[in-house]
Amino acid sequence: MSVIYTNRTRNEAVEAELGARAVPFDELLERSDVLTLHAPSTPETHHVIDEAALARLRTDTILVNTARGPLVDEAALVRALQAHQIAAAGLDVFEREPQIEAGLRDLANVVLLPHLGSATAETRAAMVELCCRNIVAVLAGEPPITPVAPRR
Repeated sequence: MSVIYTNRTRNEAVEAELGARAVPFDELLERSDVLTLHAPSTPETHHVIDEAALARLRTDTILVNTARGPLVDEAALVRALQAHQIAAAGLDVFEREPQIEAGLRDLANVVLLPHLGSATAETRAAMVELCCRNIVAVLAGEPPITPVAPRR
């Protein structure tokens, strides 16, 4: 299996380890058998998978989003799936959680999960440890290690 990816910066260590290759975003869309998203939710990544991006995917492509819901324009995704413009989608996150886009539940070519991407013993243990380290820091009068920014 060949691995191609797009990122703001190349990761030459991963390229060497996995034989991965960095490609432009449009090429990634056009060549992917399975397109998995691994990006934060920022103004730049909002709806990075929109109607235009979905139109560039092949009809046998599977879209998987376990990153952040707003990366995908879910209304456009429903239309693409209904039209068999892409093969399928797997979503662990949703654009307007906990609300799920109308139509997604009705499609046989969609797998929906309730945000379980982190549900491994190792990940949950690391989450507990980080939480405890934050509590200890704040109780010691220090700033939290991972502060939560207020909503704007």
